Amino acid sequence: MNPNLQPRTAADIVIIGSGIGGSAMAAGLAASEADILILEAGDHLADRPENRDPRAIFQQGFFRPKESWYDETGAPFNPGNYYNVGGNSKFYGAVLTRYRAEDFEEMQHLEGVSPAWPFAYEELEPWYGKAERLFQVRGTLGEDPTEPHHSTPYEFPAVPDEAPIGALRKRLNAVGVHPSSLPLGVDIDTWLLHGQTPWDAHPNSFNGKMDAETTALAAALKHRNVQLQTNSRVTRLETAPDGKTITAVHYEKDGTRFVIKPKLVILSAGAVQSAVLLLRSANGANPGGLANRSDQVGRNFMNHNLSAVIGFDHRFRNDSIYQKTFGFNDFYLSDGKGGAPLGNVQLLGRISGPVLKSDLKLVPEWVLDRFCAHTVDFLAISEDVPKPESRVRVDGDKIILQWIRSNWPAHQKLVAQIKSVLRAAGFPLVLSKAFDRKTPSHQCGTVRMGIDPAQAPLDIYCRAFDHPNLFVVDAAFLPTSAAVNPALTIAAQALRVADHIVSKDLAQ
Repeated sequence: MNPNLQPRTAADIVIIGSGIGGSAMAAGLAASEADILILEAGDHLADRPENRDPRAIFQQGFFRPKESWYDETGAPFNPGNYYNVGGNSKFYGAVLTRYRAEDFEEMQHLEGVSPAWPFAYEELEPWYGKAERLFQVRGTLGEDPTEPHHSTPYEFPAVPDEAPIGALRKRLNAVGVHPSSLPLGVDIDTWLLHGQTPWDAHPNSFNGKMDAETTALAAALKHRNVQLQTNSRVTRLETAPDGKTITAVHYEKDGTRFVIKPKLVILSAGAVQSAVLLLRSANGANPGGLANRSDQVGRNFMNHNLSAVIGFDHRFRNDSIYQKTFGFNDFYLSDGKGGAPLGNVQLLGRISGPVLKSDLKLVPEWVLDRFCAHTVDFLAISEDVPKPESRVRVDGDKIILQWIRSNWPAHQKLVAQIKSVLRAAGFPLVLSKAFDRKTPSHQCGTVRMGIDPAQAPLDIYCRAFDHPNLFVVDAAFLPTSAAVNPALTIAAQALRVADHIVSKDLAQ
């Protein structure tokens, strides 16, 4: 936004949040010529030395928000959610994977059932292709046996393996697994031109990573009818007296309160903050919060079960810079022996001594660097099955995250399988560490979509059943977490919803 412009008080469409969902919505709606305003709570991330400094990121928590949430016992913790233009995608690993076709169907897990989506993979498939083009995904089709149908190819070839990673891919092939190139939103030459570091967990300031700001938002802002207003934190949504239509959006900017009255509201503040805003907007007609006739707002919170798995082989020399170019799904649809699914495995961004030092504070960094010179680092991802009692609540100004892990036995089996594979591939020492709630491990599900207003707050186009001009388009709408990174699925659904709004709401 031009700093000389005054804060806005009117617009056709207000989009709350500029992460993957909000920015993709803006890109999809931009050509409609509707007057669109994006309200972002944070600001642009500057191109600064700390962006490429692992000590600043991992040891000092330089970019972490200065706030506390609370767990179910009342204990505070510092969440790893970011407030800036582009949202958490500024720090993400840029893995832009489609859900498997089976993820849209009911799936029995070791612990619980992952419910079917209200539509099949084929319904979303065309928009997956559009999202891949919007985010300039690099990839290769045909390597992954679990890969769903693609009606369009990737426009760019996969990010190449570095020499040690190429050798590792061959070692894994030799022991019977099927490594496949990760679909990545990274222009690797541009990224490395700005610094010889991984991109995973490193913030991006137009340095080669395809995040929400550098792709979808940039495309939207080329249209004169789209404006971005930063440092504008939405505090409440107001309804008409009957509790149905959203009539006003209340927000604060630079210590001053403002009210804007749009025709449509797109809530894309993230799975936790979107639920929090709906709950905090309770009124006489909606005492449990907005869009909450079903009492499901804030419920069914999911956070992937994640572990880092590190293999050590003193004969293996890993001098790679970024590392994160392939994964394997041999245990995605089953445990490999016909049993319940376990999850996805993918390389992490290169772990170094400064990164490990954040957890191993008593070990000299030079010792950790020597260890890391002979390691390879994987991320194990298992599905967290939705449970109503796993939820986001508010207590005054407090955000309470009551995360009840599910399907943890499957995750433990997945980690064990990875360790077995790595030992077979020649890594005699394999270590693992689970991620905790401080890591926003693909949070989702708090305002899920469905076909029954008694069971879900949103319909299949993410419109609130209770409010005809309110849409929730971010990770909150996801009925299931699957076991892959959700960013591309959020973007695809956002483009689908945007097309629906243009053809139905704006065409009237």
